[in-house]
Amino acid sequence: MAVNIIVCVKQVVDPEMPASAFKIDSDTKRVVESQGTPPVLNGFDENAVEAALRIKDTVGANITVISMGKSFVMDVVKKPLSMGADELVLLQDDAFDDLDSYATAAVLSEAIKKIGTYDLVLAGRQASDWDNAQVPLGVAELLDLPCLTVAQKVDVNDGTVAVQQVLPEGYQELEADLPALVTVSNEIGEPRYATLRGIMAAGRKTPTVWTAADLGIDTSSLTPKVIVADLYVPETERSVQIIEGDDDADAGRKLALKLREDKLI
Repeated sequence: MAVNIIVCVKQVVDPEMPASAFKIDSDTKRVVESQGTPPVLNGFDENAVEAALRIKDTVGANITVISMGKSFVMDVVKKPLSMGADELVLLQDDAFDDLDSYATAAVLSEAIKKIGTYDLVLAGRQASDWDNAQVPLGVAELLDLPCLTVAQKVDVNDGTVAVQQVLPEGYQELEADLPALVTVSNEIGEPRYATLRGIMAAGRKTPTVWTAADLGIDTSSLTPKVIVADLYVPETERSVQIIEGDDDADAGRKLALKLREDKLI
C-alpha cells in the first residue's frame, strides 16, 4: 500500500552567493534580495525530497510538497515536482512573510491538517538562512507526532518508520509508529537530478495555493514571539606586522620571540 508523504520545503537566499552581493537592511533587519542571484531550494529540504523519492521507489508513495511564503520563484519551488514529487501546495499570503519559527510551524501544521491524509512528514534538518532547526520540531509538537531528527536513512515498512540518526561518531537506529515526522540531513546523499521529462511534467502542473483565510488562520495570531533586536554583517579587522632580520635565522628567532610575547606560543 502506497505511503502518503508530505515534504516541507523552503525557498531561501542562495548560500553560495558572492559575499559582495549579501546586503542587510539595517532598518527592517532583513536580508536584501539580490537582483543578480536568484533564490534556491534549501539544501536540506532537497535531501528530504530525495528521502521521500527513495521511499516511493521501494514501497510506493504519493508525495505532496508544501512551501510557505509571500512570493515564489516557480522554477525553484517546482524543482521537487521535476525530481518526481506528485503535488505542490503553496501557502502564499502577505501575512506569511518573515514569520518566526513558532508561527511558521503553526501555519504548516494547519496546512497539513487541511491535506488530511498523511503517514509521514519529512523536512530538512534546518534551513540555511536562519539555521534555527526549530520549525520541524514545532510542527511535530502541534500535530502530536513522534519526531525523529537528523536522519541519514529513512525506511518505511508495516506501519513504522525506521531511521539512522546521525551522531558525531556514527549513527543510531530509531523507529516510530506512523504517522511520524522525520528531519533529514545531507548524509543521506546527493539529491537526484531532475530529468527532462520531469521538468516538462512539472511545467504542466499547477500548484494548489492556499492563503491564511483558506487555512482558517487569524493573522493576528502570527505576531512574532521572537523579536530580532539587530541583524548585521560582522566586521573584522586585520593587521599585518612584518618581522625582519639580518638573515632567515635571525628573522625566525625574532618571529618566535614576538609570538611568545603575544602568548601565541
